Amino acid sequence: MTWWMWIVAGMALGGLELFMPGYVFLGFAIGAVLVGGLLWTGWVTLSLAAQLALFAVLSLLAWAVLRAVLRYERGEVKRWTRDIND
Repeated sequence: MTWWMWIVAGMALGGLELFMPGYVFLGFAIGAVLVGGLLWTGWVTLSLAAQLALFAVLSLLAWAVLRAVLRYERGEVKRWTRDIND
């Protein structure tokens, strides 16, 4: 695969993220864009199998960072103690 295919796939996954709640595809989108960027710069030249493995690792790392940064406690509910019209 060429570098631009990874970038297009990352943008498509990022667009798909707009329709899914909970940051489901965002880690995959970040991983695809990072692989495309690495291939574009020419720092790495990898076979397709190695590119897919790198994509998996980078997506997992991106997902872990997003999970730490965008922390959400399950069952957390916002309680309103006063009315906005008061």
